[in-house]
Amino acid sequence: MRPNKTEISIHWFRQDLRLKDNPSLSNAAKYKKILPIYILDDYNSKDCKMGSVSRWWLYNSLRSLKKKLNNNLSIYDGNPLEVFQYLINKYDIQEVCWNRCYEPWRISRDKKIKSFLESLGIKVVTTNGSLLWEPWDTKKDDLTPYRVFTPFYKRACLKSESPRFPIVTPDFQELISDTDGSRNLDDIKLLPSHNWYQEIEYIWKPGEDQASMKLTSFLEDGISDYKEGRNFPSKKKVSQLSPYLHFGEISPNEVWYASQSKNIEGPEEENVKHFLSELGWREFSYNLLYYNQDLPISNLQKKFDNFPWQENSEHLYKWKRGLTGYPIVDAGMRELWRTGYMHNRVRMIVGSFLVKNLLLHWKHGERWFWDCLIDADLANNSASWQWIAGSGADAAPYYRIFNPITQGIKFDSDGIYTRKYIPELKNVPNKYLFNPWEAPKEILHEANVQLGVNYPYPVVDLRDSRERALNAFKSI
Repeated sequence: MRPNKTEISIHWFRQDLRLKDNPSLSNAAKYKKILPIYILDDYNSKDCKMGSVSRWWLYNSLRSLKKKLNNNLSIYDGNPLEVFQYLINKYDIQEVCWNRCYEPWRISRDKKIKSFLESLGIKVVTTNGSLLWEPWDTKKDDLTPYRVFTPFYKRACLKSESPRFPIVTPDFQELISDTDGSRNLDDIKLLPSHNWYQEIEYIWKPGEDQASMKLTSFLEDGISDYKEGRNFPSKKKVSQLSPYLHFGEISPNEVWYASQSKNIEGPEEENVKHFLSELGWREFSYNLLYYNQDLPISNLQKKFDNFPWQENSEHLYKWKRGLTGYPIVDAGMRELWRTGYMHNRVRMIVGSFLVKNLLLHWKHGERWFWDCLIDADLANNSASWQWIAGSGADAAPYYRIFNPITQGIKFDSDGIYTRKYIPELKNVPNKYLFNPWEAPKEILHEANVQLGVNYPYPVVDLRDSRERALNAFKSI
């Protein structure tokens, strides 16, 4: 007989780093003793291993969660199957609970773990804590998955059963921790040796409490004029909830019902509806990934397998570092590098520039965003890059090529956003801010701008690159 046995239920935290509205945690709380665990799985993730900024966020989110659990969070790293083997040998585990994840590698891993636990007579309870609707509940009438967003959202989502209401934080009878086998948070090496994240740390505060505050602030101040205001990067008209949703520090159900509780009527009602449709796009992305497991690496539209992508390491480097010579593009890429975030409108501009003006494969963008974004999410990142490239579901038409000059003029007309991240252009008049190479020499001299010295010339000509893109798209 194994010694020191204690009957317990395990809740396995994954992408649900919160106490409120956590269905799996509530299930585990039915037992007298609960062992909450987190496992950093770099063993199974392979190419989906979290990027640098995501690891910084995770470190701080786990630290916050552990505090909320009165330090009763046992942390491990490695292969989760081996972790469970260890826990089974030490404790009398009656039940293991977790909220489902939908990334292909996690689905495969979880099936093996569930099979292993059930073979030992251990009950496994899995629940939905990450999506408003399960992918298998949002099929078309012919039982095939949707490939176009609007009918998916209006027919499969809005006409389906309403999402479940959020549930309260459970009352725990007793939380326990594995004092012998659990690792210290610092020991699993989430933080890099070089402290490059100081500015990100100043701007962003991970954790469940911060997620709740962010939602409250957005619903009080940001949702008014959201439908139009969200297009302007200098305005505070976006929720910035994406990293909190990704790490599960807040549930989409809580966001959904809190938004609806505003009871805004008239024109303002459209702002709420539009925000809810953005949650719908998140659902659509997960639906695409669930039914197309190679979405992160393969074109959804197979004709793009023959697309004549270019290889140009110099152009890719300049795009990554915000040195393309197109100010609105460079501002977005520098915002990403400095803050771990990029405004959604600007994401579309820089994405279009990479795949259409530079003709570089969307995978380059997907990988760079994966490493640099605090809200790097496999479903959203893959679906969005394929959308802008034209190779995905409900994709942007091939001839829709964002002009970075007109986009800057339209959505940052006063230059507040662009000048914030491109300070070398701070004295350039608005008339030439987005096309400084067309400014008279005396104006550039007065603005202390030397093209090719302290700000680059354009890496490509817009008209020529547009024609090349159109010809490339027509070729397939």
